[in-house]
Amino acid sequence: MASDGEYVELGTCLEMVIDHRGKTPKKLGADWVERGVPTISAKNVNGGRLVAEDAIRYVSHEVYKRWMKDDVKRGDCFLVSEGATLGECMLWDEDYPVVLGQRIFCLRANPTVLYPRYLYSYMTSANFQSEIIARATGTSVDGLRQTEVLKMKIKLLPMEHQRQIGDTLYFLNTKIELNRRMNETLEGLARAIFQSWFVDFDPVRAQRDGLPPPALSPATAALFPDSFEDSELGKIPKGWRTIRWGEIATLEYGKSLRDYQAGVGRYVVFGTNGRIGRHDDALCNSEGIIIGRKGAYRGVHFSPEPFFVIDTAFYLKPKADLDLKWAYFELLNFDINNMDSGSAIPSTSRDDFYSIPVNVPPVEIQRCFGRIVTALFAKKFGNERESVRLAAIRDALLPKLLSGEIRVADAERLVEDSV
Repeated sequence: MASDGEYVELGTCLEMVIDHRGKTPKKLGADWVERGVPTISAKNVNGGRLVAEDAIRYVSHEVYKRWMKDDVKRGDCFLVSEGATLGECMLWDEDYPVVLGQRIFCLRANPTVLYPRYLYSYMTSANFQSEIIARATGTSVDGLRQTEVLKMKIKLLPMEHQRQIGDTLYFLNTKIELNRRMNETLEGLARAIFQSWFVDFDPVRAQRDGLPPPALSPATAALFPDSFEDSELGKIPKGWRTIRWGEIATLEYGKSLRDYQAGVGRYVVFGTNGRIGRHDDALCNSEGIIIGRKGAYRGVHFSPEPFFVIDTAFYLKPKADLDLKWAYFELLNFDINNMDSGSAIPSTSRDDFYSIPVNVPPVEIQRCFGRIVTALFAKKFGNERESVRLAAIRDALLPKLLSGEIRVADAERLVEDSV
C-alpha cells in the first residue's frame, strides 16, 4: 500500500539539480537571437505545461553549449523557484535541446530509487506545495534556494507503486493535454475560415475573378457578392455595411459575486481573463460573449451556454440581428487591450467600444459561418468538459493514492472507466 512509504529528503533521491540562477546571454558574451535554442524561464511554466510560448527567447548553439554544462533530458522535472509562479512545475517530456533560464530548477530523479513521473506527481501535491511556501524566503520577492529544495520531503514508496501512481496520473495529464491541443486546432480552423471570409474576402475575390470560391458549396458561395465598394475601412464586399459596434450591441456590466467555487454550481462564472469558477445562478440566460473590463490583460471569451459574469467583465447584448459566433471572432480580431480608458487600472470604456467601426456582412453570411463554428465548438467544449472532469479525478486521486486510502488497481479501473 502507498501508506507503507517513508518520508526522506528530496536531495537523497536526485541524480542531478540544474540551477542557472544569474545566467544571461550577455554574461556569456552574446545576446538573444531570432532563431536557435529556446530558453525556458519561470514565466513559461504554469499548470504543468509550457505557456507563453510566443514569448520564449532563443540563443545560438554556441551560447547553448556554454550555458548548459548538462543537458535537460526527457523525464526531468522543472520547478519554478521564484516570483508569481513560485512552485509551478512540469515534467519535461520532449527530446529537443533547451536552455534553462533563471528562477527555475531542473530536478533529475535517481532512477534506482525515484520514478520521474512519480516525482512530478508528488511535486504537485498539497504537502509539497505547502512546504515550498514554508521554505521560500526573500525581501521583495519570495524565492526558494537550492539548499532548501534538497531538504524538502518526499514520500518514497516501493518502485512498483511509484510507477503505478506516476503512470496513472501521467495518463490523465496526457489526455488533458491532447484535448487542449485538439482545441487549439479546432479554434485555429475557425479562425482560418473567419480570416478567409471576413478579412481576406476570398469568396468575393474568387467570384469577381470568375472562379469557384474555395471549399464552398454553391449555396454558400451564392451568399457572397462578386465585387467591392469603398468604405471608411477600405474596400469591402458590395452590400456590406461599415457601422459602429454601438449600433448593433451593448456591453452589459457583470455583477459582484463572492461565493463562486472552482467546481461547484450549474453555471460557469467568467471574469476578465476567462473562467474562474461556477455558481448556481446565471446572469446571461443564453450563449454569449464575455469581454474583460479591468486589468492589464482583458480577454474576449465565448460561452456556449448560460453563464455568470462578475464585475470585472462585460457581456455583449445584441441590439440587432446578429450571429454571436461571428461577433466573437470579429472581436478576437481586434486587440481589446489596445483600448484603454486611461484610468489608474487599465480598463475598457463602453463609449470607446461603441465608437469602434466594424464591417458587418449580411446576417445570412454570419449565420452560415455560425453553423460551421457551432460544429467545431461542439467538439471543443466537449473536450473542455472532459478535461475538467479528468482534472478533478486526477486531483482527487493523488492524495488518496499517496495515503493508501485507495489502491492503485482501483484507481486504474476508475481512470479507464472515465476516459
